Amino acid sequence: MASADETTSVTRHGRAVPVELFLPAATAGPPPWPGVVVIHEIFGANGDIRGIARRFADAGYLAAVPDLMAGGLHLVCVLRAMRTLQAGTGPMVDELETVIGLLEARPDVGRVGAAGFCMGGGFALLLGTRARVTAAAVFYGDTRPRAELARACPLTGGYGGRDRVFAPKGRALIATLDELGKEHDVRVYEDAGHSYMNRAGHPVMAWLTRPLMHVEYDAAAAEDSWRRMLTFFARHLQGATPDATTPE
Repeated sequence: MASADETTSVTRHGRAVPVELFLPAATAGPPPWPGVVVIHEIFGANGDIRGIARRFADAGYLAAVPDLMAGGLHLVCVLRAMRTLQAGTGPMVDELETVIGLLEARPDVGRVGAAGFCMGGGFALLLGTRARVTAAAVFYGDTRPRAELARACPLTGGYGGRDRVFAPKGRALIATLDELGKEHDVRVYEDAGHSYMNRAGHPVMAWLTRPLMHVEYDAAAAEDSWRRMLTFFARHLQGATPDATTPE
């Protein structure tokens, strides 16, 4: 299981949010490195999210994983996150922007992006409309109103076509970005379900939501999403083309 190279925290509104940092591999070259905030699903900063952060680090990024569910009852934190996403503002947005500031203040970090999954995908898109990141990756997350998307940074991401809850949102997002002429590489993988990049799996959640969301890992969709995301981030955060086959 992936483990962080450094641990720290940020404090906003009197609440301390733990942040795990994953440093670039030795082969990444000298700093400054691009930074990426990896925003978790409703399950918190678990092993799967740490594995994603480590894969970013292996590709030359300094990845930060804040745990937005720390220090409180999980259900309360989930409801708080949903309210924040609906409103487009709130303490969790402030906390994430503070994590971005943490990376920006480091002399070894250059441009900063965000990558989020499900709940985290909604937050990544929200940050991408607030001029806080240079590029964002949105995976099966909630979308934003058209007026906000008009301000969006370059976006990449993906949605599972078998996910009857989020696939329509993904298709609407793609259509709106196209209409607005925004730079993006967001796709719908027709054979994949929700949470298709999550290797860990959540059996109870998968069983409860299967008729609507088909929650399961899809290797083909996940690997193609990684390829596209690393290529897109390299162009916007590194200014180069990475090795799309970067291993986990």
